[in-house]
Amino acid sequence: MTRWKIAGVQMDCAFADRVKNLDAIRARLREAAGNGARLVIFPECALPGYCYESKDEALPHAETVPGPSTERLATDCRTLDVFSVVGLLERAGDKLFNVCALIGPSGLIASYRKIHLPFLGVDRFTTPGDQPFAVHDIGGLKVGMNICYDGSFPESARCMMLLGADLIVLPTNWPTGAIGTAKTLIPARALENHLYYAAVNRIGTERGFRFIGMSRILGCTGEFLAVSDDDTPTILYADIEAQKARDKHLVNIPGKYELHRLRDRRPEMYGTIAATNEE
Repeated sequence: MTRWKIAGVQMDCAFADRVKNLDAIRARLREAAGNGARLVIFPECALPGYCYESKDEALPHAETVPGPSTERLATDCRTLDVFSVVGLLERAGDKLFNVCALIGPSGLIASYRKIHLPFLGVDRFTTPGDQPFAVHDIGGLKVGMNICYDGSFPESARCMMLLGADLIVLPTNWPTGAIGTAKTLIPARALENHLYYAAVNRIGTERGFRFIGMSRILGCTGEFLAVSDDDTPTILYADIEAQKARDKHLVNIPGKYELHRLRDRRPEMYGTIAATNEE
């Protein structure tokens, strides 16, 4: 199947209350599946909340991956025959990671640890992601995962485009001040890589930070397929077709005006991008 209906759940999250948030996520998962969605995306840190003041405060609200929450959601995904992406905190030894988990009818498929960390909320205390970018085929749709601030680094999306992503999902916690990111940066990521892009933000206020919503699902040319322009709870739906993302050859006027988002790259000129910050 190359045609998929996907959903982005823009929701509030209770701070430090995984039980309440898991119940809300499961309810929205059932609702979206009932409306025909095959892949349902939830915000960053949808399970634990985000605005922790220390690592010690956050650790009790983290869990292993796989763990109790991903196992419970895997049961739901199996019953509903859907896939989901859910944000949580992962405890791995003495390390704390900001992660999103890709879950399907067969259980946990993959997790992604946030690589680019802003000095904000729990990310002040998490460990930078230590796993390379990856793309996962969930049965005809190839999905890559980023989290929030990762979207501000074009290399993140470009790596996943090169790995064959049809769709990049971006669970976020955009606060006030990120309106420009929602309006301009996200469409650019879709357009420059010619793929689908789903940024799903939370709403509500947590310890003085207001989250702006403004979730959006973009098509391969940066067009808005589904969009929220405010911070009210909603579920966005969009129909996407994997083959459109895979055809990087854009023919505007045959023989006169053609672009190829993959073949026209000049990687031999990009060495500076791979230099370390120290260099």
